[in-house]
Amino acid sequence: MHDLIIRNGTVVDGSGIPGRLADVAVDEGVITRVGRLRGERCSTEIDAEGRLVVPGFVDIHTHFDGQVSWDPQLTPSCWHGVTSVVMGNCGVGFAPAHPDRQDWLIGLMEGVEDIPGASLSEGITWEWETFPEYLDAVSGVSRAIDVAAQVPHGALRAYVMGERGANNEPPTEDDLRRMCDLVREGLAVGAIGFSTSRTLTHLAITGRPVPGTFATEDELFALGGVLGEAGTGVFQLVPLGAGGEKVDDPFGEIKWMRRLSAAVGRPITFGLFQNDNDPDGWRELLQIAEDAVACGADLHAQVAGRPFSVIISLDSTHPFHKRPSYKRIAHLPAAKRRVAMRDPRLRERILGESPENPDPRSALFLQGYERHFPMDSLSPNYEPAAEESFDAIGKRSGQSPEGLIYDFLTSEKTSGMVFRPLLGYSEFTLDPIREMLLHPQVVLGLSDAGAHCRLICDASTPTSMLTHWVRDRDRGERLPLEYVVRKQTFEPAQLYGLCDRGLLRPGYRADINIIDLDRLTLRAPEFVHDLPASGGRLVQRADGYDYTIAAGQVTYRDGKWTGALPGKLVRGTRSGPVVL
Repeated sequence: MHDLIIRNGTVVDGSGIPGRLADVAVDEGVITRVGRLRGERCSTEIDAEGRLVVPGFVDIHTHFDGQVSWDPQLTPSCWHGVTSVVMGNCGVGFAPAHPDRQDWLIGLMEGVEDIPGASLSEGITWEWETFPEYLDAVSGVSRAIDVAAQVPHGALRAYVMGERGANNEPPTEDDLRRMCDLVREGLAVGAIGFSTSRTLTHLAITGRPVPGTFATEDELFALGGVLGEAGTGVFQLVPLGAGGEKVDDPFGEIKWMRRLSAAVGRPITFGLFQNDNDPDGWRELLQIAEDAVACGADLHAQVAGRPFSVIISLDSTHPFHKRPSYKRIAHLPAAKRRVAMRDPRLRERILGESPENPDPRSALFLQGYERHFPMDSLSPNYEPAAEESFDAIGKRSGQSPEGLIYDFLTSEKTSGMVFRPLLGYSEFTLDPIREMLLHPQVVLGLSDAGAHCRLICDASTPTSMLTHWVRDRDRGERLPLEYVVRKQTFEPAQLYGLCDRGLLRPGYRADINIIDLDRLTLRAPEFVHDLPASGGRLVQRADGYDYTIAAGQVTYRDGKWTGALPGKLVRGTRSGPVVL
C-alpha cells in the first residue's frame, strides 16, 4: 500500500534520458518505485495520462531572504513548478546583522534588488543577529517549497567592519580573520555557499556600490579558502562586466576565478549575459571556463533562459517618470494617472520635457526605442522581431516612438506594459542564449525570483523554458525536452550539493510536477500590491501545471495552493540516496 501512485504519465526523470510511459510510487515523501505498477495499491492515485511527469524545479538564484519572513508560499516561484530555491545571492542578505545595521541592509537590498524598503521593514521579523540565528528563524517556519541559504559578502563586511565595510575600504588582517570565521560558522550550521557581487550596476539605495565590489584577491581568496577547508559550499558571484558595464580587461575576472577554484577545490558559479558592448565576449569566457576544467578548476557560468529585461508600466519605471510635469501627478493612483495623462495638454508638456536627475545606470544600456516592444495582454513574447518595436512602428506610421509608448502606457485598450530587453538579445534573437544553454559549463539560473519587483518577473523562467525552448520555437531551433528538464532539476541540484533531489528515481525526494505541455501557458504579468505595507510588485502566473508535489504532498493543484506546507530549510549539502 503506497502513499501515492502517479499513473500513466510520460516520465522525464531529470537525467536526460528519453522520457517513457511509467508510474511513480511515493512513500513517506520519497520516491520508491518507477515503472509499470499494475495491481499495486495506494492511498492516493493521480492519473497523469497525456501529461509530463518531471522532477520539481530547482532555482539556485533567488532573493527571498526577506520574503521568507512573511510568505509561506514564496510566490511567484511556487506557481512555476519550483520546489527548491537558493537565496543569499549577489552578496546581499540580512545576516549577520547588528541591530543598528538593519535599516542599512534593507537599503542595500532595495537598491540592488529593487524590493520595496517599506515592505522589507514591515515584513522582516529580525529574530536574529548572527547567521546561525537567521537560519534558526528561517527553519522555524514551514513553507510550500524548500529553501537554502548562502552567506552574503555585503552583510558580512558591514557586520565586521561597519562603515568601513560599507564604503568598500580594504579589511585589516583582523577584519579578514573575523569574516573568515563567520563564513566558517555559517557553513557549519548549514549555509551552502558564499556570495559576492562586483558589477558596478549593483548599488545601494544611497548610490554606493555593494560592499565587496572592489575586494582584492587576498580577501576573495581568503573567504573562498574557507569553503575549501570545509570541503563544502559554492562560491557565487556577479563579476565585473556582467551588468553590461564596459571593463578594461573582460577576462580579468575569470582568470582569478579559475585560480581560486583550482586552489580551493570548490565550484564557482558566475553570472553571464551576452551584451552589446562586447557581443561575442561570452564565447571566449565560456571557452576559458571549459579549458579551466583541465587545470583542476570547476567554473559554471550561470545564464538566464530568456533576456534580462525590464517591463515598463505606469506602476513601475517608464521614460516619463522623472519629467517635471509627470512628477506633479505621480502621487495619484495608476488608474487616475492614466486618465490624467490622456489630457492632450499634459501629454504635450510631458513629451516636450527632459528628465530630471536620470538614473546613472541607465547610461549602461542602449537607449533607442528599437529595443522597446508592446507587451501582449494575453501571452507575452520574450523574443519579438525588430519590426514589432515602437521605433519600427513609428517609422511605418510617421509617428514618434516616444509618443507611441506614451499612448500605449495610458490606453485602456492595451496591456499598458512595454517589454524592454537589456542583455541577451543580440540582433533581436535569442540565439546566444540557446548556444549558452547547450554549453557543458553552463548552469541555468539568474531568475532573481523575489527581486526587481517593479521591473521584472523572471521567476516564471521555468515555464518559458518549456514553452519557448521545447515547444514553440521553430522546429530546428528547439531544445530537447529531456535536456531542458535536466537543466532545471538535476544539474542545479548537483552543483549546490542538493543530491537528494532533481531525479525521479527510487530514494530521491518526491518533488514532482505533472504538466500538460500542450496547455502550458504563461499569463501576462500583472502589477499587484500584496507585499507588506501594500508594496507593489509584478507577478506572473501560468496554466498547465496540473499538480506540483513537494516531499510527497500535493502543494498545488491546477495552479491553486492546497494549503500544504512540506517545505523546510535545507541545512548544508545532501548526499544522494543509497538504493539497495
